Amino acid sequence: MSALGTLSGGVAGLLRLRLRRRAAPAPSALQFPAVKCAAVPDAGQLVWGCQLRPALLPAALLSSQSNRRQTFRPPAASESAGEAKPAGFLDKYPALVTGFFFFMWYFLNVIFNILNKKIYNYFPYPYFVSVIHLFVGVVYCLVSWTVGLPKRAPINSTLLKLLFPVALCHALGHVTSNVSFAAVAVSFAHTIKALEPFFNAAATQFVLGQQVPLSLWLSLAPVVLGVSMASLTELSFNWTGFINAMISNISFTYRSIYSKKAMTDMDSTNVYAYISIIALIVCIPPALIIEGPQLMQYGFKDAIAKVGLQKFVSDLFFVGLFYHLYNQVATNTLERVAPLTHAVGNVLKRVFVISFSIVVFGNRITTQTGIGTCIAIAGVAMYSYIKAKIEEEKRQKSA
Repeated sequence: MSALGTLSGGVAGLLRLRLRRRAAPAPSALQFPAVKCAAVPDAGQLVWGCQLRPALLPAALLSSQSNRRQTFRPPAASESAGEAKPAGFLDKYPALVTGFFFFMWYFLNVIFNILNKKIYNYFPYPYFVSVIHLFVGVVYCLVSWTVGLPKRAPINSTLLKLLFPVALCHALGHVTSNVSFAAVAVSFAHTIKALEPFFNAAATQFVLGQQVPLSLWLSLAPVVLGVSMASLTELSFNWTGFINAMISNISFTYRSIYSKKAMTDMDSTNVYAYISIIALIVCIPPALIIEGPQLMQYGFKDAIAKVGLQKFVSDLFFVGLFYHLYNQVATNTLERVAPLTHAVGNVLKRVFVISFSIVVFGNRITTQTGIGTCIAIAGVAMYSYIKAKIEEEKRQKSA
C-alpha cells in the first residue's frame, strides 16, 4: 500500500513538473521592459504604421516618469538650421519705415528744388544743368551696377525700342521743367505743373480712347481755375516759364502713356537707370547747340567768379545727386504703399515744395495768387483721390 502511494505520488510529481515546463515562456535573446509605447499624433506613423518603443527613442525624448506618454515630433526646418532669428526693426515697425520713405522723398525733393533755383540765380543755363542732373544720376547707376546693388538687368534691341519713347519724353519734360524753374519762381512753376492731371485725363480720353468718368473731369475744374487765378497776378510771370511748364506737363503725360506700353519684367531701378542713360544722350546735343557757345565764352567764368570753382562744382554734383535720389525714393515709396496713399503723398509733396520755396527765397505773392494756388492744389488732391478709388474698384472687380 505504501509502495502504491509512493508510485502515484511520483507520477503526480512528474506530471506537475512537465506542466510547469510547458507553461514557462520560451527563452529569448532580448527582453524589453513592459513599458507603454510612445504615441505619434501629428507627424504620422514613423515606421510603416508601427509605433516605436521608448527604449528605441533618443534619451532626450524620454520622460523621467515611466507612466507619462510622450510625443515625438520631427524637428522643424528652422530648428534644424539653428534657432529662429528675432524679427528685425523693419518687420516690427513697417509704418515707421514707410513714414521714413515719405520723409526722405519730401526732404530730397525740397532740397533739390531749392538748390536748383539757387544755381540758376548765378548760372542761368537750364539745358546744361539738366544734362548734369542726368549725368550724375547715370554715374550713380553705373557705380551701383558695379557693386551689384542692384544687379544690372540685361537689355536688348527690343527693350531699347520700348524704352526709347519713354526716355525721349522724360528728357523733354525734364529740360522744359528746368527752363521753367530758371525763368519763374519755383512756387509758380509747381503751380503750373499742377495741371498735369488735366493733360493725363485729356490724353486718356482722346489719345488712348478710354472713357474718363465725369467725376474726374469735374474734379479738374478747380485745378484749371486755381492755376488761372495764380497766373493772372503772379509777379514772376513770363511766357517762357509758363509755356515750358505746359510743355513739361504734356511730355510727362506722354511718358506715362508710353510707360504703360513698355511694361517689362525689369525692376523699377533698372528701368529708371536705362531711361536716364538714354535721356542723357538725347539731352547733350541741344545743350551744346543752344548754350555751348555762351558757356565757353563767359558762362563758366561768370559762375566761378561769383561763387568760386569748388562751390560751383559741388553745387552741380549735389543737385544732380538729389535729383536722382528723390526720383528713386519716390519709386521705392510707390512700391510700399497703395496708389491712393502715393497720390495723396504726391500732392502734399507739392505743397511742401511751394511752401518752403516761398520761405527760403522770400518770393512775394499776391492774395489772388495764394488763393489760386490753394484751389489748384485742392483740386489735384480731389482728382488723385477719385482716380485712385476708381482704380481700386476696377482692381477688386477684376480680382
